[in-house]
Amino acid sequence: MPVNFVKELEWRGMLHDAMPGTEEHLLSGMQSAYIGFDPTADSLHIGHLVGVMMLRHFQIAGHKPYALIGGATGMIGDPSGKSEERNLLDETTLRMNQEAIKEQLSRFLDFESDEKNAAVLVNNYDWMKDMGFVEFIRDVGKHITVNYMMAKDSVKKRLSADAKEGMSFTEFTYQLVQGYDFLYLFQNFNCSLQMGGSDQWGNITTGTELIRRIGGGKGFALTCPLITKADGTKFGKTEQGNVWLDAHRTSPYAFYQYWLNTSDEDAERYIRIFTFLNRSEIKSLVEEHRQQPHLRGLQRRLAEEITVMVHSREEYDNAVAASNILFGKSTSEQLRKLDEATFLEIFEGVPQANLPKREIEQGIDIIAALAGKSGFLNSNGEARRELKQNSISVNKEKVQEDYTISASDLISGKYILLQRGKKNYMLLVAE
Repeated sequence: MPVNFVKELEWRGMLHDAMPGTEEHLLSGMQSAYIGFDPTADSLHIGHLVGVMMLRHFQIAGHKPYALIGGATGMIGDPSGKSEERNLLDETTLRMNQEAIKEQLSRFLDFESDEKNAAVLVNNYDWMKDMGFVEFIRDVGKHITVNYMMAKDSVKKRLSADAKEGMSFTEFTYQLVQGYDFLYLFQNFNCSLQMGGSDQWGNITTGTELIRRIGGGKGFALTCPLITKADGTKFGKTEQGNVWLDAHRTSPYAFYQYWLNTSDEDAERYIRIFTFLNRSEIKSLVEEHRQQPHLRGLQRRLAEEITVMVHSREEYDNAVAASNILFGKSTSEQLRKLDEATFLEIFEGVPQANLPKREIEQGIDIIAALAGKSGFLNSNGEARRELKQNSISVNKEKVQEDYTISASDLISGKYILLQRGKKNYMLLVAE
C-alpha cells in the first residue's frame, strides 16, 4: 500500500488546497511533481523550507520530485504577494545561485539514487532561452484570455487602488511563463502535479489550464498554507533580515536560536511541519511540553532536528555549546573554541570597553579592569566586594583580588569577557 502523501501533509498542517482527484491520482502509482524555487539569491531561506519538506515527503511516499530553478522567471519577477517589481538578474549570477541552491536541496532530496524516484533539478531558462516572443504568444499566449489572467488574485491586488505602483506587462505575463513550465514538464517529464504556497494557486492553475488546452491531458495542483507566527510578526524574519540556510548568511548558532526562541503555540505547529518525526513522537513531545512548558522541550527538539538537517550534527553541537556559554554553565576552554563571528554574535548587545592592547600586554590589575578602566562596576570598593563574594569571572573562570589581566586572556587576540554573577557581562576589546 503506497504512502498517502495528501493525508501525510494533512495531519502535519501542510495542506491548504488540492485540486479534486489529486489524492486518487497519487495513490494510483508513482507520479512526478515539481515546486519552483526563486534563484535571485545564492541561498534558500526558511521561507522556502515548507516547499522543500513537501518535496521530501513526496519522495518518501515513493514519488519522483522535481525542483525547478526559475532561471527565466527569475529574470522577470513574480507579482504574487508582492507590492513592487523585483530586480532582474543576469545569467551568470543565476547559474551560480542555481548551483548553491542545488547543494542545499541535496541535504533533503536524493538526487543521486539509482531508484526511479531520484530527485531531478531543472532550470526553466534551459527551455525558455531559445523561445522567441512571437513563438511564445502564438503557441502559448493565444490559449489564455486576458479575462482569465485578470481574474487571478495576484493580478487583482497589484492593480487595486491600494497598490503603490501599477503592474508591468513583464510581470503580467509571469503566470503564462510559469504555466508554460508546467506544460513543458508535463510533456517532457510526465510531471502531472505542481505544488507551492497558497499564494501560487493562480499561477499553478494557469498551468493546468494550458495542459488541458494544449497538452490534451490533466494536470493537478496542490498548495500548502503560508506559514505565519502566532504573534503576527513575519515568519522567517529577524531584525537582521531573512533566516538563511547558508551558514555564511545566517550562522548555525543564530539559526538554532531562531527555532529555540519560538513560542509554545508556534512550536506545536512547526514540529509537524519542519521535522520528519512521526505522529506518535510528536504527540508525545507535545504532551510532555504541555506538562512542563518551562523546560522548553518542544523548542529544543525542534531546534535540534532542523539544525542538524540544514547544517550538521557537529554544527548543532557547537550551537548548543555556544548557547550554554551565555545561558548555562561553560568553561574558558569552550569560550576559546568559538570562532570570532559566533563569539560576537553571542555577546551582541553586551556593553563594551576599549582598552589599548599595549596596556593589556603590560598587565592590568583586576580591580582597575572592573572599575576605572571599563566602568563595568561603579567603584574600586564595589569591585573588591564582588571579588570577595566570588562573583567575578574572567573568560568564564572565577578570579580573586590578586588577579592580573594580561595578553594570555585575549580571545581571538582581541576580546576579554568580564562577568558578574550569572547574567551581567562586559567585553573588553583590545585596540
